[in-house]
Amino acid sequence: MKIDFFKNNFKKKTSEINPKFYWGIVFFITLVAIIVFLFFGYYIFVNTNKEPASGSASAAGQVGTVNKDSIENVLNLFSERVQTSSQILNSPAPVVDPSQ
Repeated sequence: MKIDFFKNNFKKKTSEINPKFYWGIVFFITLVAIIVFLFFGYYIFVNTNKEPASGSASAAGQVGTVNKDSIENVLNLFSERVQTSSQILNSPAPVVDPSQ
């Protein structure tokens, strides 16, 4: 019985890469990803569409009213800011400007 260690039985058919096969794999993976993203987007849309538009809405569907005192407090705060801004703009500068 003779054993040949140096005999090469394996030979490639071609030494070129088959790009059609790899582009097919890339195309298939991309197609599956697009389909998965479309289903996921539809699922998110349907679940979001079922939720109420306002989180603070009551069970009767009415939104609570705003307190009149809180509105007046905010208006007073802004009027104080206007007065402070006008005082700052109309007062002379405490430091002498060297460029003049």
